[in-house]
Amino acid sequence: MSEQNSKSYKEQRRKSSEFEKREDYLEHELSIMKFKRWKVHLPFRDFHVEFEDLVPALAATIGKVVMVTAMVAAFAAQYGLTPDFVAENVRFELLIAGGIFVIIFSAILNPRANLAGTHGPMIPLIPIIALAGGHPLALGILIGVFGLILSITKGGSKLMSLTGVGVRGGLLIYLGAVGLISQIAKFKAWSISTGESTVAFVVIGITIFIYAYLARIKKRWLAIPLCSAIAGLIAFAMGVDFQFTTAPGLPHMNPFWWWGENTGWQLGWPDFGHYVAVIPFAILAVAMWSPDFLGHRVFQEMNYPKKAKDVLMDVDDTMAVSSIRQVVGAFLGGGNIASSWGTYMIPAAIAKRPIPGGAILTAILCVLASVFGYPMDLAMWEPVLRVALIVGVFLPLLEAGMQMVKKENDSLSAGTCIFACALVNPVFGWALTMLLDNLGLIGDRERAKELSLKERLIIPGIMFLICSVSLALAGQLPGIPGIF
Repeated sequence: MSEQNSKSYKEQRRKSSEFEKREDYLEHELSIMKFKRWKVHLPFRDFHVEFEDLVPALAATIGKVVMVTAMVAAFAAQYGLTPDFVAENVRFELLIAGGIFVIIFSAILNPRANLAGTHGPMIPLIPIIALAGGHPLALGILIGVFGLILSITKGGSKLMSLTGVGVRGGLLIYLGAVGLISQIAKFKAWSISTGESTVAFVVIGITIFIYAYLARIKKRWLAIPLCSAIAGLIAFAMGVDFQFTTAPGLPHMNPFWWWGENTGWQLGWPDFGHYVAVIPFAILAVAMWSPDFLGHRVFQEMNYPKKAKDVLMDVDDTMAVSSIRQVVGAFLGGGNIASSWGTYMIPAAIAKRPIPGGAILTAILCVLASVFGYPMDLAMWEPVLRVALIVGVFLPLLEAGMQMVKKENDSLSAGTCIFACALVNPVFGWALTMLLDNLGLIGDRERAKELSLKERLIIPGIMFLICSVSLALAGQLPGIPGIF
């Protein structure tokens, strides 16, 4: 071990004033941090909190309120629960999972595990889950159990290493393009419903110019708070009404209240039949994790210096944290389905910041939003919500995918992945294209020749089979009626 590598973070740290450019300082910080798995890490000893950490923290808080609200509201619509229940449950998730859990796991115990956010692709499946007789607590527990199994067996990192560059690029391009189009369409529809149809056009138009300028001066990490704030101000100035409605307060903390037969979810505790009903959906949720986690780690690899290996997100540990958070959160009464926190990781990676500093600020902001209530209203307002998701998630995904596809072989894999994703969904597209790519039928044939039989056929084949069967059981394969 070299003398440089044996020195601690505190011994190697230099003041930002010693660097000619701020970017050089941030890259130096990333290069000297040495995060260990499941060890205690402390601020100022193992990492510092910088101004740049505030941006992903703001983005993460906005994204958390938005995504958890969408998730819980989808459950509430199926079980006949009121908007008051939704607000109460979102508050609970922000306080427990967004605050306390984040500090303990992603800031202190394992800074290489990304924060546990919300599994957005599962939202459209919630009506099917409810129709199949599923129970949110049973679903949450099984997702946690299956996720821990995948984490312990190192399945997540193995699947990531077997996903070729072209497949990664195609997946990111598809997710970015589809999400971008969807958000703009929803913003336009909302704008028309308010009677101010030009709001969406003006807000998106100005957002494009601001985002392009931030990209030019290499300040894209400012995109979410800056563009969201400007979008809200423009919409309000153009006459769109906005009101604060969620008053300060604390949520219920008793799981027996949340899982009572006449209180909270009004479903009672799950029985064996509830667990059977949610098995395919739990498998599908965990199967979706790998491409999701993969996309987030790619942003770190693209923006961090090459020697910053000890701060990169660990896929298996992130799966473990998401699994534990899923079981604990669901048992206590939360309605969120966990995944890697994209609205945190993407701006954090672009800002060249590691996980723990922003995680602490995210936890603080989530707790404040939960207690005060009013920030939840602002984050859920359509102009703020749509612009935050566009510039913070979908545009960066699209750009990263396009940057990855540079060779002709990779473009073939990417095109096939996009085609398969459009046919069914991103899980099917990723699993099928990974199998074809590793077999050498598309993409880089020389890469395929270097793989073992297990890497070329067995693991990708099993993954494709699991994803296909889970999708079929859930009724997500076109033309095939679901069993559940």
